[in-house]
Amino acid sequence: MAKLIYSMITSLDGYAEAAEGDLGAGAEDQEVHTFVGDVFRHVGTYLYGRRMYETMVFWETAHTLPDAPPHILQYARDWQAAEKVVYSTTLESVSSEKTRIERTFDPDAVRKLKKEAEHDLTVDGPNLAAQAIAAGLVDEYHLFITTSVVGGGKRFFPDGVRLDLDLVEQRAFASGLIYARYRTR
Repeated sequence: MAKLIYSMITSLDGYAEAAEGDLGAGAEDQEVHTFVGDVFRHVGTYLYGRRMYETMVFWETAHTLPDAPPHILQYARDWQAAEKVVYSTTLESVSSEKTRIERTFDPDAVRKLKKEAEHDLTVDGPNLAAQAIAAGLVDEYHLFITTSVVGGGKRFFPDGVRLDLDLVEQRAFASGLIYARYRTR
């Protein structure tokens, strides 16, 4: 059975999306991007909300950028090879291959997808992840923690949830970014 992984860049104070501005520096350098590509190369399906999909669809054409470095080209190829499911009530069409729209998040359908998948899945975006967490579907949490405190926004973990996790991997980067991978107990 495949794992469902929730992963986001998060501020030091736990926000996956800042109320104002970005989450700060640390995630844009080549060392981090190459690491992210290596960690998620095995993912076979990405589960997105509309807004996260609209951010990530950049990778459908990133390989056409002039002078794109090898780590960008590799990430684009890996993203393009994966299946994408976009949960949206408003999106009328998608602009990437291997992508379908679902109108509602159905935990039983995701359980079935995990059971039948040959490769791991990710759930991306704090709103969609909150639904997966509430349904007990998330097996691992991958946090990429920046050096910034942003003071508000959308939290990485939803309010009112209690999780007991085991730290299974950690890494600090020269940029100050910290990677922490946790597994659900």
